[in-house]
Amino acid sequence: MYDAFLLLSFGGPEHPDEVLPFLHNVTRGRGVPPERLAEVAEHYLRFGGVSPINEQCRELVAAIRADFAANAVDLPVYWGNRNWRPMLADTLAQMRDHGIGHAVALATSAYGSYSSCRQYLQDIASARAAVGPRAPVVDKLRHFHDHPGFVEPFADAVAAALSTLDASQHASTRLVFTAHSIPVSMAESSGPSGGRYEAQLRETARLVAERGAPGLSWDLVWQSRSGAPHIPWLEPDVNDHLEVLAKEGVTQVVVSPIGFVSDHLEVLWDLDEEAAATARRLGLGFVRAGTPGADPRFVAMVRDLVLERMTPPGDRSRAALGRLGHWDVCASNCCPPPARSNREGTR
Repeated sequence: MYDAFLLLSFGGPEHPDEVLPFLHNVTRGRGVPPERLAEVAEHYLRFGGVSPINEQCRELVAAIRADFAANAVDLPVYWGNRNWRPMLADTLAQMRDHGIGHAVALATSAYGSYSSCRQYLQDIASARAAVGPRAPVVDKLRHFHDHPGFVEPFADAVAAALSTLDASQHASTRLVFTAHSIPVSMAESSGPSGGRYEAQLRETARLVAERGAPGLSWDLVWQSRSGAPHIPWLEPDVNDHLEVLAKEGVTQVVVSPIGFVSDHLEVLWDLDEEAAATARRLGLGFVRAGTPGADPRFVAMVRDLVLERMTPPGDRSRAALGRLGHWDVCASNCCPPPARSNREGTR
């Protein structure tokens, strides 16, 4: 049925000269003011103009190839990005030249919303149109927010982070989960009946908390807002929430970025820099838990989802599919594109 695997990701610059061209790709047609682009560019330049996301994707691709080879999954592995090299259209052209006709793809987002799911389907359609009639058909794999291979690395990272804090202050310690904020209108329209983005994130948070910090109180908050001030986005922001926690008598926080697959720039800047600085100002103990990255359990999850997809629907077990059911084809009313002014600005 399938003759290749494709990793779909966001992409990021790998040289200072690439930062602004990359940001222009991300924000094209969205009316983001130049001063906002300059502000975000400074975040990248603080890290040498290099986003870690591409190197993280290379590591994941290498791990998936090794895992496929070790488990007799006979699929070549490709990688293409939405916003920077290797661009998805270029990858599909390479796949076409290699004789690939039908690929299965994993997007590096576990959740359902326009920007984290349907936009990737649109990216595939646009890239196929650019490549032409012989472009490979690409089927996107289902969401994986509740898969053990995604949940368990987060849970272990939370437990490890918690162990570094003062155990005598456990009663005043809070677990804070973060994910990328999106416009409220986008959140309300995610999934076939609305609200799927938040619901899936809360489910992931609950699963991670139960395994990684049983009994510890937790919250789900948001980070990385980038839209116009007059557009409502999901709140509270993690920094605002830390202010509230400090006033409530919380003394320590473990922050777990469950909205992200790897420690890319938004995690490094928005949490390790900005949120950590907020915590220091407030006198809060602060530790940020890690993300799955190329954890072997996450890599095995990729293989699991591929094999699940290669199995005829009637033969698939509910246990394998989890609560999501059969997600081969998204419903036509899922996650509609938001109005231009409501779209995410930049990352």
